[in-house]
Amino acid sequence: MRALRLREWKSDPVLVDVPDPEPGPGQVVIRVGGAGACHSDLHLMHEFEGGQLPWGPPFTLGHENAGWVVALGDGVSALQVGQPVAVYGPWGCGRCARCRPGAENYCEDPANAPVPSGGGGLGLDGGMSEYMLVPDARLLIPLPDGLDPASAAPLTDAGLTPYHAIRRSWAKLPPGATAVVIGAGGLGHLAIQILKATTAATVIAVDTRTEALDLALKNGADLAIPSNDGTTASIRDATGEHGADVVLDFVGTDATLAMAAAAARTLGDVTIVGLGGGTLPLSFFSVPYEVSLQTTYWGTRPELVEVLNLGARGLLQPEIVQFPLEEAMEAYRQMQDGKLAGRAVIVPS
Repeated sequence: MRALRLREWKSDPVLVDVPDPEPGPGQVVIRVGGAGACHSDLHLMHEFEGGQLPWGPPFTLGHENAGWVVALGDGVSALQVGQPVAVYGPWGCGRCARCRPGAENYCEDPANAPVPSGGGGLGLDGGMSEYMLVPDARLLIPLPDGLDPASAAPLTDAGLTPYHAIRRSWAKLPPGATAVVIGAGGLGHLAIQILKATTAATVIAVDTRTEALDLALKNGADLAIPSNDGTTASIRDATGEHGADVVLDFVGTDATLAMAAAAARTLGDVTIVGLGGGTLPLSFFSVPYEVSLQTTYWGTRPELVEVLNLGARGLLQPEIVQFPLEEAMEAYRQMQDGKLAGRAVIVPS
């Protein structure tokens, strides 16, 4: 089969032929129906070096995956051949206090996982191939009726990650509250939909790109503000000078983190989701009183079930641009150049 593989750090992946996978006991092979291209893949290609992570190349890219079951290993009885499924992306040990209830994104014993890695497409072979080996059936979620694999694939990360970040702040988003989404691209446009579907808050989108602001309004944002020196003042003006109850930063640079802190309301949440490499000085007077600062990583397996249900009900619909496997690098180039609206999905078959 064909697979897009990262062969070494600081290099572009290449499309090569590799053997078809076969499932061992407890494992499952799926035919990939969609693999999301994520901005974090660009970090893997261009920024990481040997020794920075406990895993490394070579591996097949693609950590947002969905498809159809084609082969079951011994002992797998909860799935059927031909069944459409989504792959839960973070693969932990499956046994620790975090993994047992489904928070494998925060596995506390990754060194003793049966397959140590960040997951498929993150050290182990992912979904940018015709078939994908999933090391344990617990990592597969049956797709609800009305949701196809190409549409479900980006929901496993680009949908799940903002959902997890928003869900933990639900208590601060009653009617009358305001949420700000900084970065209205691949994850941000889904965050806007999640906020509108699960809260009564007013949603303000912030981005440097006109097309991203247009996409934000299309997806339900109440207000779209260009990112510039006057953005914080505009947010405060729109909130009666109170500031935003929840600020979600999907960029994560020095500038956006400073904006997030300055735009937050007392007792609010500032959640850093983007991997922009920025830092935010924290002192007694650097943020409004009792503002909580946090980072999040991905989401839990039960939350993915909820995200897929939102997708099946039409409440969460990623803006998708499909590419065949042979054009996967073109998707990454458009993403890197800021020319891609929404989410790129590689469709191998």
